Amino acid sequence: MCLLLMFLSPFMAGCSTSSSGLNVKSLAKSDVDLVADIHRRQTKQLLQQLNTKLYLRNPNQLRRKPGETIESRWNSVLAYSVGTRKSPELRGLSGINAMRLAFENDFAGDRVFALMVGLTSMLSEAYGHKQEFYWLDSLDQQSLYNSARNIEVMVWLLRTREDSMGRPLILTDSFSSESFNLSFERLFGKLIAHQDALSMVIAGKTQRAVNTVAHSLVSMTFIPL
Repeated sequence: MCLLLMFLSPFMAGCSTSSSGLNVKSLAKSDVDLVADIHRRQTKQLLQQLNTKLYLRNPNQLRRKPGETIESRWNSVLAYSVGTRKSPELRGLSGINAMRLAFENDFAGDRVFALMVGLTSMLSEAYGHKQEFYWLDSLDQQSLYNSARNIEVMVWLLRTREDSMGRPLILTDSFSSESFNLSFERLFGKLIAHQDALSMVIAGKTQRAVNTVAHSLVSMTFIPL
């Protein structure tokens, strides 16, 4: 990267005063990097929307942490997802392990927080813990593909895991005769589509095939990245 910046430095002064509005940072990006940037930004926005929707649908989970707000919980999710902090309430877990914790019957903590920390940190890992991509950065198509399958497992668990009273552990879409709301389903579908699409782009760039897996209803388990 240092050599690249040295090569680009003679052009920076001219570019900075150019009326064309050329972004100097884009000179250090390939087309694939620009595509990855778009998918990363969109994924982060979708995760924030999901965090808000889950707390609005499950206000009892937010009440388990007095003084917290949806915004403060999201800021904590971001901090934990990049590994800068560990959460005692989540037993120090992140990634798919935190996602599993959200569905344990004896877990007394904030299930939405556990789920969002797990999901956000898992996707951060799939993106190599980067927010932006340049020529010398690399992504793994298999990790991106596996992250999409893990979202599918999460959706299945959201639909099937219940407490002792037969109520969903975490509420999402409503399928009652009085209301029919699939807004969560659309969010999940977009998250899965972003990971799958970028996985195919990276596979095409690296000429490496993705090892596909098939899940059955009796073997829906999270896949390590």
